[in-house]
Amino acid sequence: MSSDLVWYVAYGSNLHAARLGCYLGGGRPPGGLRTYPGCRDRRPPRRDVPVFLPGGVYFTGESRAWTGGMAFYDPALPGMVAARAYLLTSGQFADVAAQEMYRPPGADLAALAVAVERGSVVVGPGRYETLVCAGHREGYPLLTFTAPWRAGDVPWNPPAAAYLGLLAAGLAESHGWAVGRIVDYLAARPGVAGRWDPADLTATVRHATAGTWTGSGGAV
Repeated sequence: MSSDLVWYVAYGSNLHAARLGCYLGGGRPPGGLRTYPGCRDRRPPRRDVPVFLPGGVYFTGESRAWTGGMAFYDPALPGMVAARAYLLTSGQFADVAAQEMYRPPGADLAALAVAVERGSVVVGPGRYETLVCAGHREGYPLLTFTAPWRAGDVPWNPPAAAYLGLLAAGLAESHGWAVGRIVDYLAARPGVAGRWDPADLTATVRHATAGTWTGSGGAV
């Protein structure tokens, strides 16, 4: 499947195109603690489009790349998820997924076809080793990865400012949302709600979307 095209649906920090570029072409994103090797195929996405998925995003665990909680998708949560779909080869998708799990890129994902057929498949116990197919767009499957557990099964953990700023900038890039709408969206996510000071959240979103974001501020 390495030459077939799929939509990689990003709902976390990869909403930000330059951050995804570090997975594709290699490098370290500003504010991050990790350098990525990149994909076998380093070409940029063919294109990208804003999309919505049924369900919700929540934050849990502790990121080794950013500190703080990481974003996960739970299709069973109420509401809608603002996401960004990038048209990649299935090989690029497999390499992005491998890097998310701290594995070297280089192996295709045979389970992609199973995820498309069944709607989801667990390919391993890791936090981003459950593949979800959220339908099709223009004949290509909409694929993402998340954890095998549900949002209510784990303790929520607030994300770091650097990480949340990427989500904010990505929402502005892909959906064209203004500061207020981004703040409202993020403030309602489990792991942010009640954990982030509202003034700090607004300042982080404002700086991230204005290009003056420094990553200051944080959870309370």
